[in-house]
Amino acid sequence: MTNSDQAELGPPSRYNLTDPRVVRDLMRKHNIEAQKNFSQHWLVDRDALDAIVNAAELTRADTVLEVGAGMGVLTVELGRRAGRVVAVEIEREVMRGLRDVTKPYPNIEIYNTDLLQVDPVDYFGDTPYKFVANLPYAITAMAIRHFLEAAHPPTRMVVLIQREVAERILAKPGDMSLLALSVQFYSTPRLVAKVPAASFDPPPKVDSAVIALDIHPPPVSEDLKARLFVIARLAFAQKRKQLHNILPGALHMSPTQVREWLDAAGIAPDRRPQTLSVEEWVRLAEVDPRPRKA
Repeated sequence: MTNSDQAELGPPSRYNLTDPRVVRDLMRKHNIEAQKNFSQHWLVDRDALDAIVNAAELTRADTVLEVGAGMGVLTVELGRRAGRVVAVEIEREVMRGLRDVTKPYPNIEIYNTDLLQVDPVDYFGDTPYKFVANLPYAITAMAIRHFLEAAHPPTRMVVLIQREVAERILAKPGDMSLLALSVQFYSTPRLVAKVPAASFDPPPKVDSAVIALDIHPPPVSEDLKARLFVIARLAFAQKRKQLHNILPGALHMSPTQVREWLDAAGIAPDRRPQTLSVEEWVRLAEVDPRPRKA
């Protein structure tokens, strides 16, 4: 980072939030106990924190949404770089610590709500925003899908998630899943950093990873998108079978119809769902011979 870049940063936190002792002292100060049902594992690794904020590529012109803000270790760093930060946290007890550590940053707004209830339009209108978060493991897929499918999606998502889930999202044809298809339909994902369990306090039982998703418009219309995902969900439900054995029964079509359909899409009938690319799923939806709604 250059001197000019450093000059653009807001003041550093009054607390060293990557020091587990400092976080525990803050929790005692505000009478906060880690709630297992909210997957509270505090990030205490400076390198991992830097990887997240650097991948977001923030300037003072940026607006940011953070969900699952916790004790504010990421929130503060976002507030130091971005023009406006909306931080969401569901746990009421944690809010006391979060308000304490973010007090010096007037550009940080804090809301006590469920991230899955957040409609970005309510907070940003039509203003572009970036999404940066350490996501709770239990709802990672739901959270990513919620914001990718929002009426006003972010321009970029940078998320710290379970490493196994990150690998599924980043999968290539041959190892694709419905999750990989769903994320890659809306974005181009890339691995930013691997994060060991020891980077958290208390450490979870699994390692994590930081990934960045650059969002792009869906490649097909809403009607074709709905059709594509109906086909994909049915296919991935029987992913060990070949497509010519899945689609006739799943879609009430004759084997001949299905083979002609696959041929028109340029897809061999003995392919399995996990081998198809996003582009091939799109072609399959585009040449679907079934009647379409008026």
